[in-house]
Amino acid sequence: MKVTVVGAGNVGASCAEYIAIKSIASEVVLLDIKEGFAEGKALDLMQTATTLGFNSRIIGVTNDYAATAASDVVVITSGVPRKPGMTREELIGINAGIVQSVAESILKHSPKAIIVVVSNPMDTMTYLALKATGLPKNQIIGMGGALDSSRFKTYLSLALDKPANDIQGMVIGGHGDTTMIPLTRLASYNGTPVSQHLSSEALDKVAAATMVGGATLTKLLGTSAWYAPGASVSYLVDSIVNDLNRMIPCSVFLDGEYGQKDICIGVPCIIGKNGLESIIDVKLNDQEKEKFTQSAAAVRNMNEALKEIL
Repeated sequence: MKVTVVGAGNVGASCAEYIAIKSIASEVVLLDIKEGFAEGKALDLMQTATTLGFNSRIIGVTNDYAATAASDVVVITSGVPRKPGMTREELIGINAGIVQSVAESILKHSPKAIIVVVSNPMDTMTYLALKATGLPKNQIIGMGGALDSSRFKTYLSLALDKPANDIQGMVIGGHGDTTMIPLTRLASYNGTPVSQHLSSEALDKVAAATMVGGATLTKLLGTSAWYAPGASVSYLVDSIVNDLNRMIPCSVFLDGEYGQKDICIGVPCIIGKNGLESIIDVKLNDQEKEKFTQSAAAVRNMNEALKEIL
C-alpha cells in the first residue's frame, strides 16, 4: 500500500513517521513545495529504520506529483499553521487555494485515492476538497474528530487519574474552539460512565479544556501541535489501509444525517478500505442536538467564504 503526505512540516513529517514506524504502508511519499525539504525529512526518517525496526520506504519529493501516482491514501497537511492568537477561521483565505490546488494535482495521478484533510479550518477545507473535486463523499475525510477525541480522552484520564487507554469518549461537531462537542454523557471508564467517577463540574472543566486543546498547545509552542495530529492521522490511515472498520469521529459530508445537509462536520464514522463506509447515528439528547445545530451553523457561516472559490 502507498500513502502520500502533502506538506513536510511538523504535522506532515509526524504523519509520515508514525505511518512508517507502525508499518501501515510499504511506501510513504512526502511532498513539499520547498526545495529539498521533503527529501531531507525523508532521508532523516529512513535513517531510523534499522534502529526502530520498520521496513517502509520513505521518499521525499519537491512538488513532483508524478511521484505520488497510484497512492491508496493521500493526507493533505499543507497550508499555513496557526499562530498564537489566530483562529482556525482566519486561515481560510490563505489555505483554501492551497488545498484546492493540492487535491486537484493529486487526483491527476491517483483518482481513486482516499483523501484525508488535516489543513485548517478543517471542516471548511474538507468541504472545499469535496466540492472542488466532485469526488464521492466516501473519498474525502476530515481528520479533526479523531484528534479532538484523543485530547478529550487525555483530559478525562488526567481528571480520573486512570490510564487513557481504559477510557472511551468522542467529540463531534466542528473542529474549532467553539464548535466541538465533547460527549461527556457517553464517555466511559472501563465500561462505566465517567459521570460515576467525576462530578458535573469536573466534567465541564474537561469539556472546556478539550475545546481549547489546540489553542492551548499553540500558545505554549508558538505554532500548531504535531505529535497528536500526526498520531491521529496514522490511526485513521491504518483503519483505511488495513480495512479495520474502526468507529472514528471524522468530518464527512452529511446528506440528512443528524438533521444536516450540504456540510462537512464531525460525526462518528466507520472507516475502512473505501474511506467512509458508513455514518453511525448516535442518539443525542435535546441539549446535544441543540449544540450540534449551533455547531453546524457556525461551520456553514465559515463556508460562506468559499463562495468566491467554488
